Amino acid sequence: KSTTTGHLIYKCGGIDKRTIEKFEKEAQEMGKGSFKYAWVLDKLKAERERGITIDIALWKFETGKYYVTIIDAP
Repeated sequence: KSTTTGHLIYKCGGIDKRTIEKFEKEAQEMGKGSFKYAWVLDKLKAERERGITIDIALWKFETGKYYVTIIDAP
């Protein structure tokens, strides 16, 4: 869920490419390269190490037409 949601946020312009590239580099260093989009919402060290969502996360952004609020929960 976190990966799909993070990818949606990126595709809708809710996070910039440079940040995704940073997450990708950090994820690859931990041997979890495919988790780059999940890390948009999974901020805790334990979440990133274990590859699971532990705590809820909230992300808000705007598109040209909508105000979007996403809540990610375990």
